[in-house]
Amino acid sequence: MLFAATDSVEVAPGVVLFRGAVESAAEALLSGIEEVIATSPLRRVMTPMGKPMSVEMTNCGSVGWVSDRTGYRYESIDPVTNQSWPTMPALFADTATEFALRAGYREFVPDVCLINRYSLGSKMGLHQDRDETDFSQPIVSVSLGLPITFKIGGQRRTDPTVSTKLQHGDVLVFGGPARLAFHGVGSLRRAQQAHTGHFRFNLTFRVGKSQQSSARPQ
Repeated sequence: MLFAATDSVEVAPGVVLFRGAVESAAEALLSGIEEVIATSPLRRVMTPMGKPMSVEMTNCGSVGWVSDRTGYRYESIDPVTNQSWPTMPALFADTATEFALRAGYREFVPDVCLINRYSLGSKMGLHQDRDETDFSQPIVSVSLGLPITFKIGGQRRTDPTVSTKLQHGDVLVFGGPARLAFHGVGSLRRAQQAHTGHFRFNLTFRVGKSQQSSARPQ
């Protein structure tokens, strides 16, 4: 599938936004989400502190990101189904590699896609994505459905943040100086969206456990 030849915007050093880039592929991406959820259902995971996350999530790929009282980590088996995670749909993988390439990462091959579903009031506080094995690999994030405010700062939680609104069809790639930056999203507000109703879906592509060659921007 061809994606829109949209201009990129540098939100912050190492953070590249492709506005509306996958809007034409939204229905196909949402169908892929439905297929994954049919095998590995959405769930609210428990943080190590014993608090359930407000976002519902699942995974596809060779590994999946899990959280419970023993910590955050990647596992090859879904703890809910006790089966392997669903195979990552080809369109998902193509989307991730295409926009990583546009951002300058030539060898990005994700082995996991986190699927997050946000409902009214769902949010994600400032955090670092540091459970992966290779921080030279970027994070690729796809937004579908209702808009939400994305915030990203520096290497410390107390560093100043910059904010941008993520809209339906947007793709965000961050790596390099932003790879370990604290980031999060504000609360999802009540609204209606033609494709997803009262929800927002986020696809987050990462290299979780696979050993890949360095993919620093060229």
